[in-house]
Amino acid sequence: MRVTVTRKNINFLPDSSRVVARYFVNGDQRTKEIIARIMILDEKQVNHTLERTLREFARRHRNISHTFFRHCESIRGIIEDMQINYNTLSYERKMLIGSYCTMEYAIESAAFFNPSIIEDLDQSGLQRGEKRVILSFRATGEGHISSIVFRRGILDGNNDLQIMKIGNLIDKAEIVHKGEYNKKRFAMKLEEMHTPTKYSAKILNDLPGQFGYHALKNAIDKSLAEQPLSLNKKTSLEEILWLADSFYDIQFKHDSDITERVIFPISESESRGIEDARFVRFIEDDKSEKVFATYTAYNGHAILPKLISTEDFYSFHVMPLRGDGAKNKNLAMFPRKIKGKYAMLSRIDGVNNYLMYSDRATEWNNPVCIQQPRYPWEFTQIGNCGSPIWTEEGWLIITHGVGSMRQYCIGASLFDLDDPSKEIGRLEEPLLSPQEDEREGYVPNVVYSCGSIIHNNSLILPYAVSDYSSTYGTVDMVELLDALKKSRY
Repeated sequence: MRVTVTRKNINFLPDSSRVVARYFVNGDQRTKEIIARIMILDEKQVNHTLERTLREFARRHRNISHTFFRHCESIRGIIEDMQINYNTLSYERKMLIGSYCTMEYAIESAAFFNPSIIEDLDQSGLQRGEKRVILSFRATGEGHISSIVFRRGILDGNNDLQIMKIGNLIDKAEIVHKGEYNKKRFAMKLEEMHTPTKYSAKILNDLPGQFGYHALKNAIDKSLAEQPLSLNKKTSLEEILWLADSFYDIQFKHDSDITERVIFPISESESRGIEDARFVRFIEDDKSEKVFATYTAYNGHAILPKLISTEDFYSFHVMPLRGDGAKNKNLAMFPRKIKGKYAMLSRIDGVNNYLMYSDRATEWNNPVCIQQPRYPWEFTQIGNCGSPIWTEEGWLIITHGVGSMRQYCIGASLFDLDDPSKEIGRLEEPLLSPQEDEREGYVPNVVYSCGSIIHNNSLILPYAVSDYSSTYGTVDMVELLDALKKSRY
């Protein structure tokens, strides 16, 4: 018999009204033509045109004038290449130029899916049986570009979820590139990326053991200017800068609500999307806490596993993961160290579940296979649906399995607390399969999750419906653990 899942009557749906002001240029030549037309305008015409634009769009964005100015700064080189003295341009003319380098992007218009859930860092002011939670979602818009968005809610004593009011404006974060890089670790990551050492060594040899972003970029720009420049060399130099751009910090304004914060693709490595973030509250050995999330960066050709950390959901530190175990998708952190080491699940071969240990949260090697497809509904592949959950009976790992007709189902497994390479039990039948009304969507026949929690002795399982929308269900933990312990293989 299957374990009982109570589906809740709540739906998180795509919303095309949720827009961000995104930087956009259509090539240097066309940009120069636009700038030339704007330069013909006198200041009165500039002010009038800018005022019309602000009147139409200011209410849709927080401080849109600052965005226009920042986007104008981004094309300063193009402006100066036209023999225009940038410093003599009026603030209004810069804003107007910037408005032509800006477009609205509906971040949630296509899909709102692959949710994860964690306990909020603030649990004050609640009634007995309540828990404040933060949900993350993969929001997808035009061109299937994905970003991370958040919702905050309260689970009551019946495990019903009350979602807090959603803010009206969306806030993109300010970006700060990493201050310094360790040359040895940077070189090791380039080796993993198979960047030819004959190009990377020339760049790195002239840099100190700890070097800054701008020193690296200047060295790369100098090499790019050398002639002749082969395609292999140009590609390799771009890969080096691509890696450097993958390290950054982002900062949201403190007057933004969490529902207004979007982690939008920033570096070239994630230019085509930030996919399937698995958030987890991590407890250090000294009992301090932070929030980690693994996600997949995608640039349209290659993927790069990355790690986010935050302590307040305002400031986020973003880093690429490295090592022979930091490959493919489906990485998920354990919520605490095991025998003094960080632990991570992965699916490096695209088929099986693996376990890794590390002294560093960003370096993962020596993956050990701990799970292979066993039942027909997971014959194609098995992977995790978020970070493991600690229970007194063992580590509860919610899994996904792919079967015939590429159908995705959600399962559950139990692993030993001290040695999570030992599987205690696995459900023979899926915990959750697509119902008839859950089969239609962007990708049909899929239910999928990126993280669950336990509340009121129930598993709270948010899940996506056919890569289009999201909902959640609950599972009695006594029934689930009993079924897992009886399912020993």
